[in-house]
Amino acid sequence: MGASYYRNSYKMSGVCIFVNKNLNFMSINLRKFSHKRDIKAGAVKFAVNSVNICILSIYRAPSGNFTLFLNKLEVILNLLHNNNTQLIICGDININYLIENNKKNPLYFLLASYNLTSTVYFPTRIQNNAATAIDNIFINTSKFDDYAISPIINGLSDHDAQLITINNIHLKVRVNTLRFIRKFNKQGIFEYGIKLSFETWDNIFENNNINSMYNNFLNAYLRTFYSCFPLKKAGYKGKW
Repeated sequence: MGASYYRNSYKMSGVCIFVNKNLNFMSINLRKFSHKRDIKAGAVKFAVNSVNICILSIYRAPSGNFTLFLNKLEVILNLLHNNNTQLIICGDININYLIENNKKNPLYFLLASYNLTSTVYFPTRIQNNAATAIDNIFINTSKFDDYAISPIINGLSDHDAQLITINNIHLKVRVNTLRFIRKFNKQGIFEYGIKLSFETWDNIFENNNINSMYNNFLNAYLRTFYSCFPLKKAGYKGKW
């Protein structure tokens, strides 16, 4: 067992990661970020073919506070994220990826900001003639573009297991690419505040669909942000 977290006060919930005994790894202690039914997390880090990989296992109870789950997860991602390390997240998040819902999109946007994409689009739990995909594996598909994923029906749980095979774990060729940056200054920040103050937000408050409200808000927010802090060329840099 490379990493684990559970609480005796809550039955049938927790996370653990088992590692092949021939693989050198480092366990990452995330106990201080785990919180009751909201989120439980454990992580290990190791290297394969000179590629650093961090596997994060998480669990979210259906009755947990979803906002707190997102906040805690973001803190964990900030801690683990590294340009030299590929992050893989797996676990039971109790968010059904087979249908659109008010929890799927916020999680999608958070993980997308770390270049992480869902890979499970088949049922992972079938009960009472209802099929859901509430277990998932998230990877950076721009780095791991050659992968295969399939369910494993093992009869040990009301959830099926998922097996992901990544076939191209190797070092990328380093190339020089044009680099862009955003410059922040007092004038831009002042202009940003002024432009936001003139937004009417009518397409948000007059909408009854929470997903549309969020998307309209995000579009207005980013449109103003990009106009006040445009990308500018900043020379070349090495990139894998």
